[in-house]
Amino acid sequence: MNADSAGASLAGMQRHPVRFVEACGQRLEYIDIPAQAARRPPLIFMHEGLGSVSMWRDFPARVAAATGCRTVVYSRHGHGRSSPPAGPHTVQFMHEEALQVLPALREALALARAVLVGHSTGASMSLIHAGAGQWEVAGVVAMAPLCFAEEFNLQSIRKAKDLFRSTDLAQKLSRYHDDAQAVFWSWNDIWLDPAFKQWSIEDYLPGIRCPVLAILGENDEYCTQLQIDAILKRAANSPNVEFVKLTDCGHSPHRDQPKTVLARLSQFVDQVTE
Repeated sequence: MNADSAGASLAGMQRHPVRFVEACGQRLEYIDIPAQAARRPPLIFMHEGLGSVSMWRDFPARVAAATGCRTVVYSRHGHGRSSPPAGPHTVQFMHEEALQVLPALREALALARAVLVGHSTGASMSLIHAGAGQWEVAGVVAMAPLCFAEEFNLQSIRKAKDLFRSTDLAQKLSRYHDDAQAVFWSWNDIWLDPAFKQWSIEDYLPGIRCPVLAILGENDEYCTQLQIDAILKRAANSPNVEFVKLTDCGHSPHRDQPKTVLARLSQFVDQVTE
């Protein structure tokens, strides 16, 4: 959950205007990069727990250029410049986003047979959405996915609370969000709520019928091999689950190893293009 320098945040996306769309009563900011190649699936980027459109930096634009796909990047409500949250996160906030907001967004923007590119909680939402079996999904790219709560993950989130209180993390996050305090505490509080220890998306994994590319950094401070193992074991109805483990890489593969991730993601899009 990194919030370092914002200097390059929108370097590759500045020429694509920030727009707003209504979904489930929320005004969501998004960037829509037009397709440059015919018959390619659209890509929908799903950000991490502290993320937003701008925190992706130029990575979505680089993916769009490499694949020729229409590429949509949006900020969930309460994040970036989207509507403020109606209230604190619930234990089901990832399920709510995946099963209510994302379908509404896809309908509003006419995003059929999409590839979902998710990071961290965004990867979890992507897997839930695909596993529900109600909407056509061409594929899921799950970077540092979280399938259930484990103590390793919770320890890192406790450390993040201390960092937020003792460093300039709040100031850094404010470059990306209208209300950085609300973004951080909504994320931190729900993960550390005792009720969240029972949270899991594992029941949705058998419903995935599309290819999955799972990516994990070997030095990830939030996600462990156990999360990937859950996908490899339970997403048995997927035609193909590919797993890539990256060296010299933490929780943000697209920032730590952008060239490698871009290449693997581009290959994956080629494979799922009809």
